Amino acid sequence: MKRTLAIGDIHGGFKALKQVLERAHVTENDILIFLGDYVDGWSESFQIIQLLIELSEKQECIFIKGNHDVWTEDWLSFGNAPDVWLHNGGQSTVESYSDYSLEDLEKHLEFFERMKNYYVDEENRLFIHAGYSSMHGPEKEVYSSNYRWDRTLWETAVAMDRKLEKNSELYPKRLLLYKEIFIGHTPTLHLGIKEPINKANVWNLDTGAAFTGSLTIMDVDTKQFWQSDPLPDLYSGEKGRNNYNVRAKNR
Repeated sequence: MKRTLAIGDIHGGFKALKQVLERAHVTENDILIFLGDYVDGWSESFQIIQLLIELSEKQECIFIKGNHDVWTEDWLSFGNAPDVWLHNGGQSTVESYSDYSLEDLEKHLEFFERMKNYYVDEENRLFIHAGYSSMHGPEKEVYSSNYRWDRTLWETAVAMDRKLEKNSELYPKRLLLYKEIFIGHTPTLHLGIKEPINKANVWNLDTGAAFTGSLTIMDVDTKQFWQSDPLPDLYSGEKGRNNYNVRAKNR
């Protein structure tokens, strides 16, 4: 049986990714949709990218680009390492690439360059890292950075009155464009929840793997999901992005 599985923000948690793939009993028949932010946080960003490349050679994978992936791509391309990136998990990524070969670097850079801004499947479900601001959808977005930074879509869904009907003039037009929307970027931990959250037709799968939460993989048809152990348990002695928890809320 072919499943479509969406995976939330990984942030260098190689052990967590291996764990959820095993717990969900992922096979080569499954379609994997990754929602971005593969790097920056725990110590194995290089290993994450290597594994994702290998997975893509075995089965259908769709890779959405997150804001942290843009930072790492800039570093791999031009050596750019702004403090805001290094202080929000980038330093761990730099360290994970300390022993790379030129061949590895080129292969990984090509992988980052091929990532999608967003993806819409045959059932009109949107997969995007953060969100979009245009009432006409992400294809009409003026600033492409919104794909990776926008929080207004999620904030709108969270703040909505649950009794609001879709035919109401007050119903957000952005949410009517798609059957469902799957995002990451804003940890559910900010709402005190460790599992995926559904608000309106938006599903947030960033369950705080960069911090004290777990990594989540979800069957987008059945909504069954599997989670890793909390990342601090898998990376004893490491801080992940918890060193920068205050600043990270805006990153």
